[in-house]
Amino acid sequence: MKTTGIIAEYNPFHNGHKYHIEEARRVTGADYVIAVISGDFVQRGAPAIADKYLRAKAALLNGADLALELPVLYATGSAEYFAAGAVTLLDRLGVVDSLCFGSECGSIPHLSAIASLLAREPELYRRTLQTLLKHGCSFPNARNAAIEACSANAAFPPSLLSSPNNILGIEYIKMLLKRNSSIIPYTIKRKGRGYHDSALEPLEAFCSATAIRKVLTAKKPHTSAVSSLSSVRPYLPDSVSALLGHALGKSFPICKDDFSSLLHYKLLQEMSEGFCHYLDISGDLSDKICRNIYAFSGYGPFCRLLKSKDITYSRISRGLLHILLDVTQEQSEEYARRDYIAYARILGLRRSASPLLKKIKQNASVPLLSKLADAPRLLSPSGLAMLKQDIHTAHIYESIAAAKFHAPFQNEYARQLAVL
Repeated sequence: MKTTGIIAEYNPFHNGHKYHIEEARRVTGADYVIAVISGDFVQRGAPAIADKYLRAKAALLNGADLALELPVLYATGSAEYFAAGAVTLLDRLGVVDSLCFGSECGSIPHLSAIASLLAREPELYRRTLQTLLKHGCSFPNARNAAIEACSANAAFPPSLLSSPNNILGIEYIKMLLKRNSSIIPYTIKRKGRGYHDSALEPLEAFCSATAIRKVLTAKKPHTSAVSSLSSVRPYLPDSVSALLGHALGKSFPICKDDFSSLLHYKLLQEMSEGFCHYLDISGDLSDKICRNIYAFSGYGPFCRLLKSKDITYSRISRGLLHILLDVTQEQSEEYARRDYIAYARILGLRRSASPLLKKIKQNASVPLLSKLADAPRLLSPSGLAMLKQDIHTAHIYESIAAAKFHAPFQNEYARQLAVL
């Protein structure tokens, strides 16, 4: 039995994701595909456009056999945290032979060379990084310059260190190296528009999730949600179009600014204490939030207001989300000491994957969790705390969705797995 892992957000699931699953199965020769999926909030520091159960079902309808939730601490973290949690989850299942991810460069040797450097952190790298950070350079730019300084003789493509999927791929491989994992990395070259491209391309079947979200969440006069969904249908598998159409106006679409009032309340409530204990919030950023809090006009506008040369928009957005969701630096350090992942929570599965589930139960070093009622019996106190945070996060998301669409609140304890 061969099993490959995929790490994704599916925000939303589109034709490129379907292609990725199909190619991952083909190039790895896998019998089963396990998708590790972000929960209701994602890495760019925002809510997912649709809830995690819908996105898990979309993956299952388009080739995945098992969908597992990536805990919120990692799903909303930087590339390094995101990769640490997701790779560890796949590794601790004890059944995954390969990890297949998309990248702009499509080259495992190039990505592995940089991952190996980052895993070793030679003196020149550390010294260059710290010098640039002290001079006000943002962390991504400082790190890229430090890597280039240590790789002067390497023939890397110019865009290798600036493309988001390449960056994630490097972090995946780095974590595999650090864990001395037997999982073999594969990459598939990204097709179609770039990750951040915000325009739909009428002559291509592939476009970015960014472009799809932009259309679905745009507020334009005389443009209905139904017509917006119709305009992106060519870029979605038919099964996903049907799922989103059913959820439209009931639980979907959700956007960052839907959480503006909740975030503003949290910032006002805690500003006297500061925000340094939250993940991704430095002392400087905490002070900046406090100085500008009375100019708050929305989640997105506040991120843009706080953005500066040394603090990226994504870093600010993640930090604000961590404040909203109570994700702290202390939690991240504690979970890292306990090997990052305490359980594998199932969001959905195919009935035909029962042999895979049996093998996971026999080999995994973490409990496989399908029912929340079993958690107190299966999890350690630390693991239970991680799970409770995921449940709390899901309830925050649901509270906003229920209010926005005047729909019944979906209690996480009563949600059903997606089973096909």
